[in-house]
Amino acid sequence: MTLETQQSLSTELVSALQDLIQANIDSRDGYRQAAQGLEDLTLQSAFEQIAEDRDRQADDLARFVSWSGETPRRSGSVAAIVYRAWSSIRELLSTDDRYAMLCEAERGEDAIRNAYEDALNRSVGSAANEILVRHYAAVCNTHDRIRDLRDACQSCG
Repeated sequence: MTLETQQSLSTELVSALQDLIQANIDSRDGYRQAAQGLEDLTLQSAFEQIAEDRDRQADDLARFVSWSGETPRRSGSVAAIVYRAWSSIRELLSTDDRYAMLCEAERGEDAIRNAYEDALNRSVGSAANEILVRHYAAVCNTHDRIRDLRDACQSCG
């Protein structure tokens, strides 16, 4: 296997990076939306910080896609837009349920973690591997943070 440069990432890896950009944007937008509806300032701050982290991760990945001669995706998926819209409607019709919100956030963290695992499997020996490893560690830490917040919320309620 040859070592790729930033300009010669495989088509398969560029596609995986595009998917990760989209996943990070979806995650960012979901956390921002959730933060806006929270009265709990600690949880609101945590969600806003995660959204900022995901925005930076999308930017990091977009640079690799650009260096490969492709145009990076800069918006989330249609499915995520529909889900957030449905989620907003549900929020208007229900009471503030922090536990349910954190369960959904953890489910989203599972999805983005799986997407990073897929990209890491495709990136061995590539110029993008180091950034993917760093992002994956951050995603795992965020997953664990959300899980811990969820578990703490369940034991209080």
